[in-house]
Formats: sequence, structure tokens, C-alpha cells
Amino acid sequence: MRLISIRCFGLIVVFGLLPILLFYSWNAWSGSGVVIRLGQRGSIQKLLEERTKGFVGGHDNIAYHVNEAVAGRLAQNACVCEGDPETFRLPLANLLFPRVWAHNLHLSFLSSHPDPEGVKRHRAQEYSSSQKRSYTPADELIVAEANSPLQYPTQGVQVQPLRTAIIPGLGLREETRANHTVHLTATLGTFDVAATVDAVSVKGDGEMHMTVSSPDLDALNRQLQFVTYTNTVFNPKTADTVQFSTEGHRSFFTIKVGHDRVPELYNSGSPGEYNISALVTIATKTFLRYDKLKDLIDSIRKYYPTVTIVIADDNEHPKAVPGPYIDQYIMPFKKGWFAGRNLAVSQVITKYVLWVDDDFIFSSNTKLEKMVDILEKTTLDLVGGAVREVTGYTATFCHTISVEAGGEDGNCLHIRQGHHHSVDGFPSCVVADAVINFFMGRTEKVRQAGFNPRLSRHGHLEFFIDALGSLHIGSCSDVIVNHASKIKLPWSQTSSEKAYEHFRYSSKNTEGVNPDENFYFRNRFKCMTSN
Repeated sequence: MRLISIRCFGLIVVFGLLPILLFYSWNAWSGSGVVIRLGQRGSIQKLLEERTKGFVGGHDNIAYHVNEAVAGRLAQNACVCEGDPETFRLPLANLLFPRVWAHNLHLSFLSSHPDPEGVKRHRAQEYSSSQKRSYTPADELIVAEANSPLQYPTQGVQVQPLRTAIIPGLGLREETRANHTVHLTATLGTFDVAATVDAVSVKGDGEMHMTVSSPDLDALNRQLQFVTYTNTVFNPKTADTVQFSTEGHRSFFTIKVGHDRVPELYNSGSPGEYNISALVTIATKTFLRYDKLKDLIDSIRKYYPTVTIVIADDNEHPKAVPGPYIDQYIMPFKKGWFAGRNLAVSQVITKYVLWVDDDFIFSSNTKLEKMVDILEKTTLDLVGGAVREVTGYTATFCHTISVEAGGEDGNCLHIRQGHHHSVDGFPSCVVADAVINFFMGRTEKVRQAGFNPRLSRHGHLEFFIDALGSLHIGSCSDVIVNHASKIKLPWSQTSSEKAYEHFRYSSKNTEGVNPDENFYFRNRFKCMTSN
């Protein structure tokens, strides 16, 4: 009875406290929305002046009044992470009304790092390099001067999903008349003004269609500098087409809606001399060729004793591959070539991944530092080397790939031997669309392109066709890896070598996807040409 009484008392306490909890939580929630902190007005005004500077000049002297409810939603490039304060301590409070927590990475990480200033510089360099690689002139803001009376941005306007941004460059240039009017119409968001200008009428603020008018053209143009767009339909990758019009004239421009790209930076230590062990992981796939794999590993260790080697192994009876800095991953039997590539690359934690076949052999000419150097100093995402056969012949296997539109039946794929142009500063390197099966790439970019796991026994160019348009590729003829001899007399072949040839070259092998199906259905090609 005593235990039951205690439990009943506890329930009474909990339910008695619920109204109090709801009261506190309601007060907390009712204050949600845009909060303008004390002292923020000055920073908002400075922000507006920066965002509107240089557009439709000659109107900076016209006064305006900050609309704090709208202006406070603009990105200020000064984010802070703040947790919710603990207002009360009651049983089940965190369970029923969890608080937002905040963690200062800047202080936490740097306070325990032996060289905080060095790692800050390294991160800044990595970020700068990442931004340069992802930059495209299509991201630049371009404003069309008023060839018609309307002036507007033709590209470079972007807003994050469900966020607000000023539309730069809006303006009207026409002869003086009794009243000047412009209209804005959107489909995925609403318009508003971050500040108001006297003698200007704004109708439809907070709506998808807004009209701005004034008898004073200068005042109208000043007001247009503060027009904002707020995305209201969540889609992390889309665009809104905005109609901007006046009497007798109509124009359109797009506002990109999307999240800013989150960089993937690699902390590989000192940004000075290349530490290959910290920058590069070697990945390979093996099947029925443990003898060749051993020769490969022995040759790697002669030149790079501490570089990590990742092995994808789909043998029926796998054997352990011993040695330091070796990660062996066992796959289902005969899972396949590209599936193994996906597995191996998925386990790489370094900035770059070097792909090698399991029958390659490193030599003094296999200088990974050269590959790292061109990837560090250019916008290339992947760079191939050269493979030397036992006959002395050295190949780079450079190809160009293009796709030609072909109508309802599909497109045309054209593959040609050769390259596009040389790489400035690297006389032995060229730009191409496909390279040999010995290449180093930025790990995250290779993962993005991926390998079609249905290609189980055959496939090489298929990877580069899938990567067309997403990977910037080069080839350097002065980084060479040797190819183990494939010349075997029939009576000298081992059972493993015979089994490998059966799986690799047998025309009766029906495993995986038909190459024609891959190109016809998956890539929507109706035909292909090559030389």
C-alpha cells in the first residue's frame, strides 16, 4: 500500500506541474520569430547600405525607414550558435520540452590543439582552394542595364530555402510622368521591403505579387533597392522565375533556391611539404589473384611504407592479407568489379584516393607526389597516369567523350582517342574525359560519380561516361606504373589463373548487366561511335 501511495503522489505532482510547464513553454514559444536585439539596428542599417550600394546610382541621398521585421531576416554573415537558457528544473522537463543546446567548436577544438594558429591557417587555405574549385562564372551577379526601362539581375541571385534575401539591381529608367509603377510576380515565394521610402506606395507586401509606384522616379528606384524575396515552398534545389514589369514592358529573371554548399576539407597536417601517407589512400579490388596482389603490395611498400591500402575482396575462399596499414574488406562471392570499387572508395578517409589494379607494380617512376601536386594546384578532380607493359609500351588511354542530342529515340555517344588541351604549368599533363585505369582523384568527387555495381566483370569507360559533366579530368604521362606480365603458356597456368580468365573473359558469362542495356536504357543512348 505504501508503494502504491508513493506512485499516486508522484503522478499527482507530475500532472499538477503540467500546467506550469505548459505556461512556461507557451511563453517561450510565443516569442518565436524574428528577434531584433538591442544594438542590432545599426548593424542592419549598415547591412542594407552594403547590399544596395552601386545599383541605380544617384539615389543614396534619399532617406528611408528600416522595416525591422523584414530586414532582420536577411543573412548578415555573422551567425552565432546559442542554446536555450535553462529557465526551470522540474521532473521530465527536458523530456517534454527539450532545450536547444550549443557547442563552440572553435574554442573546443582549438583549445586542445598543439598548434591552433597553424591549423587555422591550414583550414583557411583548404577552404580557399575548395572555393576556387567550385567557383563558376555563372554564380556571379550580373545586372542588365535598362535597355528597356527595366533594370534587373540576370543571374547570381540566390536564397536559402524558406529564407529571405534582397533582390539586387532592380530599377526603372523612363521619362518623367505623373506616376511610375512596376510589378513583381513570383511562384515560389513572396515579396516585401526591408525599408520604406516616403512618397512611395507599396501594395502586396508579404504576397506573391507586389506593386510599387510613386510620382517621384528617384524615390521609386530608392525603394526598389530594398525589395526582398522570401522563399515559401521548401525545395533544397530549385529556382523561382520572377516577372518584373511596367507599362508596356515585361522581363523575367531567376532566383536560385538552395543551400550553400558545405565544404569537405581534409586536415592532413602541415600545408607545406606533401605528406603522402596523410593525403593519399591506395584502393584496389582483388579476385583470384593473391599472388599478383602480394607483388603489388611489396612494390608499394618499397616506396610508400606507411600509405594505407584498402582492398575489396570478393573471393569465394578469402585469404587474410597481412601487413601494417592494410584494410581488407570481404565481399560476397563474385560481387563484381564496380561493386568492389564502390566499397573500397567508401572506406577512404584521406583527401585523395589512388586506384590501382591488383596486377600493377610500383617503380621509381610511380611518383604519387606529382599527382598530388597537380590536384593541389589546379581545378582538376581526377588525374590519370601511364601504365607500362612488359614489352616497354606505355599507354595513357586518353579519350574525349561527347553526347549529341538525338530526339525521342535517345542521344548519340561519341568517344575519341585523344585529349582537349595541355595543362598550364604541367608540360606532361593534358585535359581529357577518360583516362587509364590508374588514377588519383579527390575522394568526395569520386564518390559522387560512383561506380555502377551492376557492371560486375567488365567496365572502365562506363565510369567516365557517368562522370561526364561532374568530374574535371586530366592525365600525366610522367607518372608511370608497371603492369605485370599477362603472357602465360597454357601448360604453365595455375588453376587460379585459369579460373580468373574464365570469369574475366568468357563470352558465356552472363553475370551483371548487358553493356547494350547499360548504354541504351540507363544512359538513354541510341547509338555510339568510337575509334
